[in-house]
Amino acid sequence: MICSRNSVVRSARLTAGVLLVAAVLGGCAGVAPQSELLSENWPADLPQRAELTKVPFFPQQDFQCGPAALATSMASFNVKVTPEQLTDEVYLPARKGTFQVEMLASPRRHGLVSYQLAPSYEDLLREVASGTPVVVLQNLDADWHYAVVIGYDAADKKMLLRSGFEERLEMPFFVLEYTWQNAAHWAMVTVPPDRIPVTATEASYVAAIVAMARVGEPRAVQTAYKTFLQRWPDNLTASIGLANSYYALGQLSEAEAILRRAAERHPESDAVMNNLAQALSDDGRDDEALSLIQRAVEIDGAYAQIARQTLTIIEQRRAKR
Repeated sequence: MICSRNSVVRSARLTAGVLLVAAVLGGCAGVAPQSELLSENWPADLPQRAELTKVPFFPQQDFQCGPAALATSMASFNVKVTPEQLTDEVYLPARKGTFQVEMLASPRRHGLVSYQLAPSYEDLLREVASGTPVVVLQNLDADWHYAVVIGYDAADKKMLLRSGFEERLEMPFFVLEYTWQNAAHWAMVTVPPDRIPVTATEASYVAAIVAMARVGEPRAVQTAYKTFLQRWPDNLTASIGLANSYYALGQLSEAEAILRRAAERHPESDAVMNNLAQALSDDGRDDEALSLIQRAVEIDGAYAQIARQTLTIIEQRRAKR
């Protein structure tokens, strides 16, 4: 996505244009339906006003709105980064911009969980009200632009953003939606591993942690899985992921304990049996491991091929010991 130095100027011009369209239409329902719905039926449990005044501000350089917005989001949780440091990770010189996949990937290497929000204005507001700034992708008069939502005022129907060279840009609710919906309402947050976004769902957030686990530091991954399991204790993927994080650090007894609890909750999971058998065998307990892995093979489930490979390894180890 290309961000230009003139994005704020274009934002002001676009605001005027959208205001004119709304006036012609007699309202903003046709231009920004989610804003209209919120105006008519504001959620009772959502504060009327919020502003995250301590969110840092990084004025963007030309074409660098992605690194600037990402640094703003990450530094809000005490990650010591600057847009310049993130440029090599997310900015694509040939395209003069940053794409969403890079925006989501970079925080994981810095110990944060990056999470893409549902395309919901209410979800965006709830995250801000909870203390989490939200990165949004806008289309400003044919220019793509990343900004960070840091506040809102329901009475005045205004949003507050860190955007371009503006530390506190005010924008009408429906203008933000109009520019945001052209980017398919794409938005993301970055959070520490001991924090869960208030709008996160079980399936989507465990997927975010799994993505972090591929590149993240094992102890940060452990914290993310532990925090997740406090809210969703029956989640099989998170249980296996947490056990794997301990296994990666050579902490076999901790991995075993987690896998045994998972086996109690999910007695037919061949994945749990396979991993538990592997951990037991690595700990020199091949007889226990053999019984488990044989059961995993008998289930003939999604991990059947892996279970058969593990069975061969355990049998070979057992014969040598």
